[in-house]
Amino acid sequence: MSEHLGRAVVRPYEPRDRADLFDICVRTGELGGDSRQTYPDLDLLPSIFAAPYAELEPDLAFVVDDGTRAVGYVVATADTAAFVQRFRAEWLPTVVDRYPPLTTEPGTPSEVMVHLLHTPERMVLPELADYPAHLHIDLLPSHQRAGYGRELMETLLAALAAKGVPAVHLGMVTANTPARAFYDRLGFHVLPVPDPGPLTYLGRSTS
Repeated sequence: MSEHLGRAVVRPYEPRDRADLFDICVRTGELGGDSRQTYPDLDLLPSIFAAPYAELEPDLAFVVDDGTRAVGYVVATADTAAFVQRFRAEWLPTVVDRYPPLTTEPGTPSEVMVHLLHTPERMVLPELADYPAHLHIDLLPSHQRAGYGRELMETLLAALAAKGVPAVHLGMVTANTPARAFYDRLGFHVLPVPDPGPLTYLGRSTS
C-alpha cells in the first residue's frame, strides 16, 4: 500500500482545483501518459474532457487531494443527451474564439481534438441509451495503483445512484490496456457499438 494513502483524500471538486484539473488532464491525456508533445496547447484537452463537466455539473466532480493539490479527478454527467445540449449552448461559446471550428478536414492531432470539441453530438449513441451517465477519470502516475481510482469511482457511482441514474458508460482508447484492466476490476463490461473507431465503450450499473 502506498505510503501517501493516508494523506490524500477524495472530496468534491472546488473552483480552486481548476488549474490542477487541467494539469492532470494534460499529464494523463495520451494513453494515460503525458500529452504535451502531441497537444502543445495545454488548454485543448481539458476544454473537451474535463472543464465542461466541472463547470456544468460540479456536483458530479470529485478530486483526490494530497494536502497540497488535486492529483486525480473524476468528472461526469448524469444525462449525456442533456449535457450535449448544454455543452453546445453554454460551453462552446466560452472557447470558440480560442478554438474556432475547422474549415477543412482535421490534419493534425490537435485539429482532430478541435473537431471533437465542435461535435458534442458524437457522445449520443443509441446503443448507450440504457447508460445515460458518462464519466472521465484521471490520476497522476504518482497516485495510481494506490486505491484512489476505485475510491473516486465509488464516490461518483454513489452520487449518480443518489440522483436516480441507473447506469453509466465511458469511452476509452482501446490501446490503453492498463485502463481497461482497471475498469474490468470495477465491474465494467463492453457495450457493443458499431464502428467505435479507436474507442471501446464500457458500462455498468451505478448500484
